[in-house]
Amino acid sequence: FRLQAFVHHAAETVPYYRNLFCDLKLNPKDIRTIDDLSCLPVLVKSQVQEDPKLFTSESVPSAMHKKAHTSGTTGAGLQFVTTQTGHREQFAIWWRNYRRWGLDLGKWCAYFGGRSIVPIGQSSPPFWRVNYPGRQMMFSAYHTNPTNLDYYLEKLRDTKPDWLHGYPSQLSLLAIHKLEKGFDLGYVPKWITTGAENLMATQYRVIEDAFGTAPFEHYGQAEGVANISQCPAGRFHVDEDFSAVEFMPTEHNGIYKLVGSNFTNPAMPFLRYDTGDQVQLSPGVCECGRPGRLISSIDGREEAYIELPNKARVGRLDHIFKDATTVSEAQICQMASGEIRISIVKSKHYTLEDEAVLLKEFRSRVGDELHLRIEYVDHIQKTETGKLRFVIRET
Repeated sequence: FRLQAFVHHAAETVPYYRNLFCDLKLNPKDIRTIDDLSCLPVLVKSQVQEDPKLFTSESVPSAMHKKAHTSGTTGAGLQFVTTQTGHREQFAIWWRNYRRWGLDLGKWCAYFGGRSIVPIGQSSPPFWRVNYPGRQMMFSAYHTNPTNLDYYLEKLRDTKPDWLHGYPSQLSLLAIHKLEKGFDLGYVPKWITTGAENLMATQYRVIEDAFGTAPFEHYGQAEGVANISQCPAGRFHVDEDFSAVEFMPTEHNGIYKLVGSNFTNPAMPFLRYDTGDQVQLSPGVCECGRPGRLISSIDGREEAYIELPNKARVGRLDHIFKDATTVSEAQICQMASGEIRISIVKSKHYTLEDEAVLLKEFRSRVGDELHLRIEYVDHIQKTETGKLRFVIRET
């Protein structure tokens, strides 16, 4: 029922879908199930970037719009709008799963993500800030050299937050340092959660070894077209009540493209939106008893580190591209010499002003010592399974 209502809303109030249904001679009532969506073409991010107004509902007043942005797995920035209700529903789906693990609102969290928390040139602690309303201690990802990681661990020892959350690349970096130093935190965190990147098996093991707690993860995107939650039994479930998720076969056996249609954003509906991510499916029923199709693996955000002159290693640099709406694709490569090469596929709206903004965003995160070089290309080489790796290193 929710899918039917949302398709009808899109076809009636969104210019792009109104024209599409007219051109295809389709009645919105013809789409009743996920399988019926196949009569619509797959939507890619570049189409939305080209003219966001075409995808904005005429029935949702601009006063209700809430701005959002993302870079996703390709490095291409996307600005769009949602609503406060849609934003809350997305957080609700995440917290529903956190609560299955016993984690509830109000717990203090040590956050290790990719945000710029303190100035890049800062050389002495604190390399963190406290968000008191959100009960977060937010640690900089751009100061994580071996000397500073001692301060990070000391802060955890002094404050003893029950919950650690962050990018796997950052948490595993901290975990390796803790093990190498033999640092005693004086407590064991109750929960460790990860997001934004794939949690690789090696990262899982080192985080569990260092902190005495196994991490768990969830998958989602700002666009809200798919959400996949890990249950306490260790299986990954599609949250079927959140969006309509399709798995489209690829030329590689057993690997499916993840395409989704959101239910939660009436301001800017996306139907059959290509996430750029790929999955492998898992047969059977989970022992936890929860519904939802099962996923065995998600290939979306596996990246390398960039090493800064202060020896800090930074993995996911997606925040740099969140507002880069004129970039179709991007890849960051650290050369063997230490130079950073930024490969960019431009859209037709890209200008020298966009280049200046990107360089400024990079400099604010990596400082002035690294040599940055922007290289414009027609396409970026993908992996054998068709994935674009956003951050890579030459050896």
